[in-house]
Amino acid sequence: MEIPKPNTRSNVKVSKPQIFNREMSKVLGFLTACRLYIRMRMRKAVVEKQIQWVLSYVQGESVDIWKKNILENLETRALKYVTIGNF
Repeated sequence: MEIPKPNTRSNVKVSKPQIFNREMSKVLGFLTACRLYIRMRMRKAVVEKQIQWVLSYVQGESVDIWKKNILENLETRALKYVTIGNF
C-alpha cells in the first residue's frame, strides 16, 4: 500500500487585498491582507517581487507618485529591503 505524499501547497483560499488609495481607515486591513497573502502564497518569492505585488494594489493620485519612485529605486537598486516587513 502506497502512502500518499503530503500536499506542500495549501488548499486554503486567500483573499487578495482591496485596492489601497490612501484612506487611513483602511491601512491596517490592507497591510494585514498583504501580509497574509504573502505568507501563504508568496513566501518563497524574492522581496522585490513581493514589494511589486503589494504596490500593484496601491493606486491613487498622490500614491502613484510615491509608487513610481519606489519602483524606480528598486530597479536602480538605490533601495534594498531585506524583508517585506522592512518595506
